[in-house]
Amino acid sequence: MAPSTSSAITLNINGEKYPLSVDHRTTLLDALRERLDLTGTKKGCDQGQCGACTVLVDGRRAVSCLQLAVAADGREITTIEGVADGDRLHPVQQAFLDLDGFQCGYCTPGQICSAIAVIEEHAAGWPSAVTDDVRPEAGPPPLTPEEIRERMSGNLCRCGAYVSIVQAVGRAADGQEDTEGAAA
Repeated sequence: MAPSTSSAITLNINGEKYPLSVDHRTTLLDALRERLDLTGTKKGCDQGQCGACTVLVDGRRAVSCLQLAVAADGREITTIEGVADGDRLHPVQQAFLDLDGFQCGYCTPGQICSAIAVIEEHAAGWPSAVTDDVRPEAGPPPLTPEEIRERMSGNLCRCGAYVSIVQAVGRAADGQEDTEGAAA
């Protein structure tokens, strides 16, 4: 008897459970877009290099084009469709809107999901490649434009809206009106 090439899984997406039968080779991105019609998550490079397909899996950012749907079975997945609280935008969404953190908008869902995780990672004290003092007792470094750019570096924007993206992430992170010196 040949081994099965598909599995019955349940994807917990934006607080709803979706039972699916999927081929073991199906990516989370393809399950979201093609099987569940959650098309906010975009397919960019399909190689994990552009970040357009970024979603949150158990609160951590993940490029969904590289994650198999079977590996997401039972995990908490948040897509751009689940970020807002009803009609109230998430603070990151609002900052992107207020500061024009998008141009064509194609990369925006992945940028927003990544920014939400960046803010949480920073608040938890996770260092980045540009963090000066990485000792845990040093606490979170200032969320400077340099820190934001480094932490968001896995998300590409072909339109070049980086200056506004950095400002939007900074505003959402600290609630200030603008992030000083946020040049990309």
